[in-house]
Amino acid sequence: MQRISQTEVLDSDTCPPAEVETSLRDLCRINRWFGGVATTRNLIERVASATGTKTFSLLEVGAGLGEVPRLAARQLAGKGITLDITDLDRVRTHLLRTNRAVVADALALPFPDGSFDLVSCSLFAHHLGPVELSRFAAESLRVSRCAILINDIVRHPLHLALVYAGFPLMRSYVSRVDGLASVRQAYVPKEIRQILLRAAPSLRVEISRHFLFRMGVIAWKGRNC
Repeated sequence: MQRISQTEVLDSDTCPPAEVETSLRDLCRINRWFGGVATTRNLIERVASATGTKTFSLLEVGAGLGEVPRLAARQLAGKGITLDITDLDRVRTHLLRTNRAVVADALALPFPDGSFDLVSCSLFAHHLGPVELSRFAAESLRVSRCAILINDIVRHPLHLALVYAGFPLMRSYVSRVDGLASVRQAYVPKEIRQILLRAAPSLRVEISRHFLFRMGVIAWKGRNC
Protein backbone atom coordinates (compact mmCIF):
# COMPACT_ATOMS: atom_id res chain seq x y z
CA MET A 1 0.00 0.00 0.00
CA GLN A 2 1.64 3.21 -1.18
CA ARG A 3 1.58 6.38 0.88
CA ILE A 4 -0.87 8.97 -0.49
CA SER A 5 -0.45 12.49 0.87
CA GLN A 6 -3.73 14.27 1.58
CA THR A 7 -4.75 17.45 3.39
CA GLU A 8 -6.99 16.55 6.28
CA VAL A 9 -10.09 18.63 7.00
CA LEU A 10 -9.02 19.30 10.58
CA ASP A 11 -5.78 20.80 9.26
CA SER A 12 -7.62 23.36 7.14
CA ASP A 13 -8.68 26.83 8.24
CA THR A 14 -12.21 26.29 6.92
CA CYS A 15 -13.30 23.49 9.26
CA PRO A 16 -16.37 24.74 11.21
CA PRO A 17 -15.59 25.28 14.93
CA ALA A 18 -18.34 22.88 16.04
CA GLU A 19 -16.88 20.12 13.83
CA VAL A 20 -13.39 20.86 15.15
CA GLU A 21 -14.61 20.33 18.71
CA THR A 22 -16.55 17.15 17.86
CA SER A 23 -13.70 15.66 15.85
CA LEU A 24 -11.16 16.39 18.59
CA ARG A 25 -13.46 14.62 21.05
CA ASP A 26 -13.64 11.67 18.66
CA LEU A 27 -9.84 11.57 18.65
CA CYS A 28 -9.80 11.56 22.44
CA ARG A 29 -12.05 8.49 22.52
CA ILE A 30 -9.99 6.74 19.84
CA ASN A 31 -6.81 7.37 21.83
CA ARG A 32 -8.37 6.11 25.06
CA TRP A 33 -9.94 2.98 23.58
CA PHE A 34 -7.51 1.93 20.86
CA GLY A 35 -4.02 2.24 22.26
CA GLY A 36 -3.06 5.88 21.84
CA VAL A 37 -2.70 6.69 25.52
CA ALA A 38 -1.09 3.32 26.23
CA THR A 39 1.53 3.88 23.52
CA THR A 40 2.63 7.24 24.91
CA ARG A 41 2.65 5.82 28.44
CA ASN A 42 4.85 2.92 27.32
CA LEU A 43 7.30 5.26 25.58
CA ILE A 44 7.69 7.42 28.68
CA GLU A 45 8.11 4.33 30.87
CA ARG A 46 10.87 3.17 28.55
CA VAL A 47 12.67 6.52 28.84
CA ALA A 48 12.28 6.49 32.63
CA SER A 49 13.67 2.98 32.82
CA ALA A 50 16.61 3.72 30.52
CA THR A 51 17.58 6.99 32.22
CA GLY A 52 16.66 6.31 35.84
CA THR A 53 14.78 9.62 35.82
CA LYS A 54 11.27 10.01 37.23
CA THR A 55 10.43 13.64 36.41
CA PHE A 56 10.23 15.03 32.88
CA SER A 57 9.24 18.28 31.25
CA LEU A 58 7.37 17.41 28.07
CA LEU A 59 6.34 19.46 25.03
CA GLU A 60 3.35 17.89 23.24
CA VAL A 61 3.31 19.06 19.61
CA GLY A 62 0.10 19.02 17.58
CA ALA A 63 -1.49 18.61 20.97
CA GLY A 64 -5.11 19.43 20.28
CA LEU A 65 -6.95 18.99 23.58
CA GLY A 66 -3.79 17.53 25.11
CA GLU A 67 -5.53 14.51 26.57
CA VAL A 68 -3.01 11.83 25.57
CA PRO A 69 -0.02 12.99 27.65
CA ARG A 70 -2.25 13.97 30.59
CA LEU A 71 -4.01 10.62 30.78
CA ALA A 72 -0.63 8.93 30.43
CA ALA A 73 0.67 11.13 33.26
CA ARG A 74 -2.18 10.04 35.54
CA GLN A 75 -1.39 6.40 34.87
CA LEU A 76 2.34 6.95 35.34
CA ALA A 77 1.87 8.74 38.65
CA GLY A 78 1.26 5.38 40.31
CA LYS A 79 4.80 4.40 39.30
CA GLY A 80 6.29 7.61 40.65
CA ILE A 81 6.78 9.20 37.22
CA THR A 82 5.68 12.82 36.86
CA LEU A 83 5.27 14.99 33.77
CA ASP A 84 5.28 18.76 33.45
CA ILE A 85 3.35 19.21 30.18
CA THR A 86 3.19 22.10 27.72
CA ASP A 87 0.88 21.84 24.69
CA LEU A 88 1.64 23.29 21.27
CA ASP A 89 -0.68 23.56 18.28
CA ARG A 90 -0.90 25.79 15.23
CA VAL A 91 -4.51 26.79 15.98
CA ARG A 92 -5.69 28.32 19.26
CA THR A 93 -9.17 26.77 18.96
CA HIS A 94 -7.63 23.28 19.01
CA LEU A 95 -6.22 23.90 22.49
CA LEU A 96 -7.87 23.81 25.90
CA ARG A 97 -7.65 27.12 27.73
CA THR A 98 -7.14 25.33 31.02
CA ASN A 99 -3.89 23.74 29.78
CA ARG A 100 -0.53 25.51 29.55
CA ALA A 101 -0.33 25.95 25.80
CA VAL A 102 1.46 27.77 23.00
CA VAL A 103 0.27 28.53 19.46
CA ALA A 104 3.20 28.05 17.09
CA ASP A 105 4.59 26.28 14.03
CA ALA A 106 5.87 22.77 14.71
CA LEU A 107 8.61 23.29 12.13
CA ALA A 108 9.92 26.40 13.91
CA LEU A 109 9.50 25.72 17.63
CA PRO A 110 9.66 29.01 19.58
CA PHE A 111 11.91 27.72 22.36
CA PRO A 112 15.65 27.86 23.11
CA ASP A 113 17.81 24.78 22.66
CA GLY A 114 17.22 22.11 25.29
CA SER A 115 14.07 23.67 26.74
CA PHE A 116 12.32 20.35 27.48
CA ASP A 117 13.42 16.88 28.50
CA LEU A 118 11.08 15.31 25.95
CA VAL A 119 9.30 16.47 22.80
CA SER A 120 6.32 14.24 22.05
CA CYS A 121 3.57 13.99 19.46
CA SER A 122 0.55 11.74 18.99
CA LEU A 123 -1.17 11.24 15.61
CA PHE A 124 0.79 14.19 14.25
CA ALA A 125 3.74 12.78 12.31
CA HIS A 126 1.62 11.41 9.45
CA HIS A 127 0.31 14.92 8.75
CA LEU A 128 3.80 15.87 7.57
CA GLY A 129 5.45 14.92 4.30
CA PRO A 130 8.91 13.31 4.50
CA VAL A 131 10.81 16.60 4.15
CA GLU A 132 8.59 18.32 6.74
CA LEU A 133 8.86 15.37 9.11
CA SER A 134 12.64 15.50 8.89
CA ARG A 135 12.53 19.24 9.69
CA PHE A 136 10.22 18.59 12.61
CA ALA A 137 12.58 15.93 13.93
CA ALA A 138 15.53 18.32 13.69
CA GLU A 139 13.61 21.04 15.54
CA SER A 140 12.43 18.59 18.19
CA LEU A 141 15.97 17.34 18.74
CA ARG A 142 17.15 20.93 19.11
CA VAL A 143 14.51 21.75 21.73
CA SER A 144 14.74 18.46 23.67
CA ARG A 145 17.41 17.46 26.15
CA CYS A 146 16.77 13.72 26.10
CA ALA A 147 14.60 12.31 23.31
CA ILE A 148 11.70 12.79 20.96
CA LEU A 149 8.68 10.49 21.18
CA ILE A 150 6.45 9.75 18.19
CA ASN A 151 3.15 7.95 18.71
CA ASP A 152 1.49 7.31 15.38
CA ILE A 153 -0.45 4.88 13.24
CA VAL A 154 0.90 2.41 10.69
CA ARG A 155 -0.26 2.36 7.07
CA HIS A 156 -1.83 -0.98 6.17
CA PRO A 157 -4.85 -2.13 4.08
CA LEU A 158 -6.40 -3.88 7.08
CA HIS A 159 -6.07 -0.69 9.09
CA LEU A 160 -8.01 1.16 6.38
CA ALA A 161 -10.76 -1.46 6.61
CA LEU A 162 -10.89 -1.01 10.39
CA VAL A 163 -11.45 2.73 9.96
CA TYR A 164 -14.44 2.05 7.73
CA ALA A 165 -15.75 -0.40 10.32
CA GLY A 166 -15.33 2.24 13.02
CA PHE A 167 -17.45 4.90 11.31
CA PRO A 168 -20.39 4.36 13.73
CA LEU A 169 -18.11 5.36 16.63
CA MET A 170 -17.27 8.71 15.03
CA ARG A 171 -19.68 11.57 15.70
CA SER A 172 -18.15 13.99 13.19
CA TYR A 173 -17.96 13.56 9.43
CA VAL A 174 -14.51 15.17 9.74
CA SER A 175 -13.33 12.21 11.79
CA ARG A 176 -14.51 9.76 9.14
CA VAL A 177 -12.93 11.64 6.23
CA ASP A 178 -9.72 12.37 8.12
CA GLY A 179 -9.51 8.85 9.52
CA LEU A 180 -9.23 7.41 6.03
CA ALA A 181 -6.80 10.12 4.94
CA SER A 182 -4.67 9.48 8.03
CA VAL A 183 -4.18 5.79 7.26
CA ARG A 184 -3.44 6.48 3.60
CA GLN A 185 -0.70 8.96 4.43
CA ALA A 186 0.67 7.24 7.53
CA TYR A 187 4.18 5.84 7.51
CA VAL A 188 5.50 2.36 8.18
CA PRO A 189 8.33 1.86 10.71
CA LYS A 190 11.06 1.54 8.06
CA GLU A 191 10.06 4.89 6.53
CA ILE A 192 9.98 6.67 9.89
CA ARG A 193 13.45 5.37 10.71
CA GLN A 194 14.89 6.55 7.39
CA ILE A 195 13.36 10.00 7.75
CA LEU A 196 14.65 10.46 11.30
CA LEU A 197 18.13 9.41 10.27
CA ARG A 198 18.08 12.05 7.55
CA ALA A 199 17.57 14.64 10.26
CA ALA A 200 20.45 13.24 12.34
CA PRO A 201 22.46 10.34 10.85
CA SER A 202 23.91 9.30 14.22
CA LEU A 203 20.52 9.22 15.93
CA ARG A 204 19.63 6.13 17.97
CA VAL A 205 16.08 5.18 17.00
CA GLU A 206 13.91 2.60 18.78
CA ILE A 207 10.59 1.59 17.18
CA SER A 208 7.97 -0.59 18.83
CA ARG A 209 4.63 -1.90 17.57
CA HIS A 210 1.49 -1.50 19.64
CA PHE A 211 -2.22 -2.34 19.69
CA LEU A 212 -4.25 -1.83 16.47
CA PHE A 213 -1.58 -0.58 14.08
CA ARG A 214 0.10 1.85 16.46
CA MET A 215 3.83 2.40 16.54
CA GLY A 216 5.93 4.11 19.15
CA VAL A 217 9.23 5.76 18.30
CA ILE A 218 11.96 6.97 20.63
CA ALA A 219 14.73 9.00 19.01
CA TRP A 220 17.43 9.42 21.63
CA LYS A 221 19.35 12.66 21.57
CA GLY A 222 22.28 11.25 23.48
CA ARG A 223 23.35 8.28 25.53
CA ASN A 224 23.22 10.16 28.80
CA CYS A 225 20.17 12.40 29.06
